[in-house]
Amino acid sequence: IPSDQSSGTSSPLCDSGLHLNYHPNNTDTLSCSSWPTSPGLRWEKRWVDLRLIPLLHSRLSHHLPGSDVCRKNAFQVIAVDGVCSGVIQCPTTEDGVDWLQALANSISNLTKHNVKKTNRNFPVNQQIVYMGWVDEKELDSVQDRMYTPKFLALRGSSLFKFSAPPVTTWDWTRAEKSFTVYEIMCKVLKDNDLLDKRKHCFSVQTESGEDLFYSVELECELLTWEKAFQMATFLEVERIQCKTYACIMESHLMGLTVDFSMGFVCFDAASKAVLWRYKFSQLKGSSDDGKSKIKFLFQNQDSKAIEAKELEFSNLFAVLHCIHAFFAAKVACLDPMFVESHATAAMGSGLSSLATISCNSQQSSKLKYAT
Repeated sequence: IPSDQSSGTSSPLCDSGLHLNYHPNNTDTLSCSSWPTSPGLRWEKRWVDLRLIPLLHSRLSHHLPGSDVCRKNAFQVIAVDGVCSGVIQCPTTEDGVDWLQALANSISNLTKHNVKKTNRNFPVNQQIVYMGWVDEKELDSVQDRMYTPKFLALRGSSLFKFSAPPVTTWDWTRAEKSFTVYEIMCKVLKDNDLLDKRKHCFSVQTESGEDLFYSVELECELLTWEKAFQMATFLEVERIQCKTYACIMESHLMGLTVDFSMGFVCFDAASKAVLWRYKFSQLKGSSDDGKSKIKFLFQNQDSKAIEAKELEFSNLFAVLHCIHAFFAAKVACLDPMFVESHATAAMGSGLSSLATISCNSQQSSKLKYAT
């Protein structure tokens, strides 16, 4: 678009979309026969947006769709409504990493801001701690489709899995699956545990013992997820304080309570009479048969002798994961950094784990194609 001082004629360089300014005193670097010849005239060119991609709830794709093959210096950005940037090729690996990191930071900042607003409408025990895209490993996949995009959210006591981000309150009732956070186990996969060429992966073992595998694009996203899951589990354990499971011991129906303050309490289901109790610190070992039975080894406080207790559960993995969650919460209380971040969460956003990992304070709400 010519400036007010220009002749209004068209320039091939300007029409090509190049962002150029003509300076009469610096004509030795670039020249064009159709540039204005009068020294007082100047071409001004504005950036033209070819495509705008809203970054809120958008996802990055550094891999070929559905595969474990990573693109070389290239990526795509897919908006929540499906609008895609197409493959963006970068000149160098460093440029590609910079772009991915910048986009991930912007998406993270927008997500934090959106979650903070959304949490105002939810009670304290239903706060959102994490939201974000992952790729789910298809265990029974056809050869050309190994991964499928999924949207995970940690809210209150549950981990939700969606095919698209929840926008309305009604959307939260339409999750593909939901799991109780203290009855599942999350594990970040190390090099020897990886299933294929994808590097930033984690697994979730459900209360039924099923293993789900997920991948994210960047290491910082993996760190964000890990800390968010730890925070969500801790907050829920702190809220419920205890959890009781029905079990069988020596052919009798019992109840086992895992109590954050007291430890383990076993009682008769009919009379409610307490048969034994042990502190967390008294548990010296345990084993299970992978089906229903858990054998606990407790140390008697007085005699220091090891006492074995074998219980049978109908929901073995849920019990194992719950015990692990309570132990992890106990350990977290001894970590000053975790306690400090937890205090921050109590005072503010309810998304402290995301807030403390931000790599860049700059925020952009859209990815622009411009010429």
